[in-house]
Amino acid sequence: MSKKVVIAGGTGFIGNYLSQRFKEDGYEVVIISRQKNHVHWQNAIGIKAALEGAEMLINLAGKPINTRFTEQNKAELISSRVDTTGLLGKALQQCLQPPSIWLNASGAHIYGTSDQKEHTEKDQLDHTFFPAIMAQKWEDALYKYELANTRTVALRISIVLGRGGGVLQPFVQLTKWFLGGQQGSGRQIFSWIHLEDFYQIIRFAAAHEHVVGALNICSPEPVNNAVLMRSLRKILHRPFGFPAPAFGIKIGAAILGIEPDLILKSLSVYPQKLIDAGYKFKYPKIDSALEEILS
Repeated sequence: MSKKVVIAGGTGFIGNYLSQRFKEDGYEVVIISRQKNHVHWQNAIGIKAALEGAEMLINLAGKPINTRFTEQNKAELISSRVDTTGLLGKALQQCLQPPSIWLNASGAHIYGTSDQKEHTEKDQLDHTFFPAIMAQKWEDALYKYELANTRTVALRISIVLGRGGGVLQPFVQLTKWFLGGQQGSGRQIFSWIHLEDFYQIIRFAAAHEHVVGALNICSPEPVNNAVLMRSLRKILHRPFGFPAPAFGIKIGAAILGIEPDLILKSLSVYPQKLIDAGYKFKYPKIDSALEEILS
C-alpha cells in the first residue's frame, strides 16, 4: 500500500511543487481544491475518505494576499483560511485512522513589521498589522480542534522562493529591465525560504514527533531589500538597477491593486525551533538559493 499525503489548497505555486516532490518520493498525493479533477471542498464525505489512512495533511488553502486590504478583501482573506481549516478539523474528528500530523499554513507576518530583531516562535504577536491579525485567526482555527491522534503544526511561512512563480518573478523581471535597484529605503528585512527547504522541513517535522505548534518557515539568514536586489543583479548580469522610491512603490501598488506595505515593511523572522531540532538547511544563503532558482 502506497504512502498517502493530502494537500488542501494544493493547486498553487507551493502546492504544485510539494505534490511533485512527494510523488517523486513515492507518495500517493490527494489534492483538495475547487477544481473538478480533485476532491472538492463541498464534498465532506470525499474529504473524510481522503484523510482516512493518510500519513499527513498539509493545508495551504487561502485567498492570495497580494491584494488591497479593503474591508471586503479582509473578510474574504480571513474566511478563506478559517473556513477551510474548520472543514478539515471537522473531517479529522470523524476519521478512524486520521493522519498523524496536520501541517496548517500560517504567516510569518504574525509578529508584525519590526526590523529591530529577528522574531522567534517565542516572541509576542502583533495585534495591529492586518496580516498578523489574519494569521492569528488562522492559527486559532487550527488549535480549536483537539485531536488525540493528530499532531498540529502551524507553518509560519515567510516569502517562498522557487522556479516558475511566486513573489520572486516580478523582482526578476524588474532586474532584467535595469529597474532592480533598492525599493524604498532598502533597509526593510526580507525573510525567505527556498521551495526545496520548505518541502524538506515538512518531511522533517513529520519525522520528529517533538516538533509541534508554531514553526517559523524561513532561512536562518534573512537579508534586507538592498542586499536581495544586489544579489539578483549579480546573478542576472545587470551592473546597475534604477532604485524605486517609496512614493513610486505606492503608486505602482495602487495600479496593481496590492498593498505597498508588503514591499516596504520588514518581514524579520528566525527559525529557532528548526535550528534547535537539528534541521540542516540546503539553501541557507540568498546567493546560493537564487543561483539554483535562476540557473
